Amino acid sequence: MFTKKTRKRVLPGFGISMGYTIIYLSLIVLIPIAVLVLKATTMSFSDFWETISDDRVIASFKISFLTSFIAAIVNAIFGTMIAWVLVRYNFYGKTLVDAIVDLPFALPTAVAGISLTAIYSPNGWVGQFFEPHGIKIAFTQTGIIIALIFIGLPFVVRSVQPVLQDLDSQYEEAASTLGANSVQIFIKIIFPAILPAILTGFALAFARALGEYGSVVFISGNMPMKTEIVPLLIVTKLEQYDYAGAASIATVMLFFSFLLLFVINYWQWRTAKKHQMT
Repeated sequence: MFTKKTRKRVLPGFGISMGYTIIYLSLIVLIPIAVLVLKATTMSFSDFWETISDDRVIASFKISFLTSFIAAIVNAIFGTMIAWVLVRYNFYGKTLVDAIVDLPFALPTAVAGISLTAIYSPNGWVGQFFEPHGIKIAFTQTGIIIALIFIGLPFVVRSVQPVLQDLDSQYEEAASTLGANSVQIFIKIIFPAILPAILTGFALAFARALGEYGSVVFISGNMPMKTEIVPLLIVTKLEQYDYAGAASIATVMLFFSFLLLFVINYWQWRTAKKHQMT
């Protein structure tokens, strides 16, 4: 008589594991978000609309989304290049370079902000060379972008790097024997395989940049209508004890963040599905 072989699991059964998962996500993610939205609903619709349609608030939204998008694009390009170098080449100091990529994860964001401000300020190590030409980096949107690039780079590198490591080189060798050059091999074979990972890194870097506060608050200059980001405006509302106003701004930010992440993830899913079919 044959008995069905049961598969041993390290974690408990599906029911218990799923229950713990739901409880954990509820306590850490869902309940705080729900409380945030409920706090925003304490305002009347007219007050809510007046708060989020204020010129200062709209300007901060534009600055946050624009700088975050530009920083994520830059990270998607150069993060892919760094991942390529770390995977495809062996050189002296490779382990050190690989460790430096994770530095923004370990470094407190406030420390990063102070360091970047000291470097790119008009009298800083780098900023002093641009100041005579009328180019300002710190206390402008350019400085915000630099800070967001700093904190978002590891997301792209760590998303693309394992995909490049697992990429089968047989396809590249076959294409090379058929007469394809290096550019054709990269565009036709390598890039489609790593594109979903690039989109994942882009989405993570973009989402991280939208909520960044510590590294931006110093280098931005915090000038309303010019360099004031949404997280800083929310903190300002909280300091003024306007909790409903802060919650309303945060709710709008949350909605657009979810919407953009949904579009990016859907695009990533379609790209990966199309690549699997081909």
